[in-house]
Amino acid sequence: MSQLNEPQINTDEHRKNTPQLRFPEFRDDVEWNLSTIAEISSVSSGGTPSRAKTEYWNGNIPWVSTTLIDFNTIHSANEYITGTGLNNSSTKIFPKNTILMAMYGQGKTRGKVAVLGIEAAINQACAAITLKKGMNTNFVFQNLAARYDELRKISNQGGQENLSGTLIKAIPFVYPDIKTKEQQKIANCLASLDELISAQSQKIKALKTHKKGLMQQLFPSGGETVPKLRFPEFINVEKWKIKPFNKLLTIGNGKDYKHLSDGDVPIYGSGGYMRSVDSYLYDGESACIGRKGTINRPMFLTGKFWTVDTLFYTHSFKGCLPKFIYLIFQNINWLSHNEAGGVPSLSKANIGKIEVAVPKLSEQQKIADFISTIDDLVKIQSKKVELLKTHKKGLMQQLFPSNNDELNV
Repeated sequence: MSQLNEPQINTDEHRKNTPQLRFPEFRDDVEWNLSTIAEISSVSSGGTPSRAKTEYWNGNIPWVSTTLIDFNTIHSANEYITGTGLNNSSTKIFPKNTILMAMYGQGKTRGKVAVLGIEAAINQACAAITLKKGMNTNFVFQNLAARYDELRKISNQGGQENLSGTLIKAIPFVYPDIKTKEQQKIANCLASLDELISAQSQKIKALKTHKKGLMQQLFPSGGETVPKLRFPEFINVEKWKIKPFNKLLTIGNGKDYKHLSDGDVPIYGSGGYMRSVDSYLYDGESACIGRKGTINRPMFLTGKFWTVDTLFYTHSFKGCLPKFIYLIFQNINWLSHNEAGGVPSLSKANIGKIEVAVPKLSEQQKIADFISTIDDLVKIQSKKVELLKTHKKGLMQQLFPSNNDELNV
């Protein structure tokens, strides 16, 4: 949006149902309409054809579940059902541009919204919000997306915190008249930010794909001792040597931290950062891998840190660099080394037996430095995405009137 046409602060305190920021051409317009989701749309849900009936599945009708609802536009389906499956279940087909809201699901799914970019059937955990004439799809979608935290506060009474069609219909909704084109203006403004976020995210994806391709060529394939790609100064030097991890490093166990006080030393588990305490388990560079739970996401830690018993750390390196070991960890299919039938698990003994190819320290350093430049670019682009998301969140809070006083459904 141009500088001359940016939204400006609304100084008319008497207009309760208007946003804090408003585009100049709408500042003198009337208050927004106070309504409910039921008044601006029809709300319904879908269903799931019986899994026991093979003739209901693998057809040509897209079928969407809540796993695809993530403040996005849905362009592909989870699965496909047949006409027979459609006709013999409670699922329904909804047209493109229908807004979906997750009523329940894994994690923090409840309250998330998305827009159907395709014609598709939906499952029973999805609420389909079909707008009435006079409502802009992207305006309503952006408004509901901005209210995610509010929407998660409402739920059915009982053991599970679920939304329902009745609760969704009762959600207050404030909007400008479609004739003023203010809905479209706000939708376009936020859509332009979405495009920037998407473009930056694509850069991150491209960098990660580039890194993955390089890693496959800069490290020898299983059992080989020379990589496909090698820096010029190392082309004629000796081959890489194959060694088990227990000849290259020592694997340390994480420990309980509940006796520690708050401080500035980070604690990590297999899922990532947990909290900070006043003592440390190790001080230095370390490649870490999950012992239990998330075993396929290695971490590189540096400085003082503490790990719990779900995360192994490495130390006492012999003829290898911690950062290089971290790169090797990224090339290993850790799930193929899983030793448990339930929660994925690894043991120090079996990790120590894994054989890997290792070059001289100088070549290790060269590879580690080169890959680190790509990692740094990913971090820079990721920071840009987070800043754009933060900017959009702040903007949405001001482009839509607050609903906190009204959301008592």
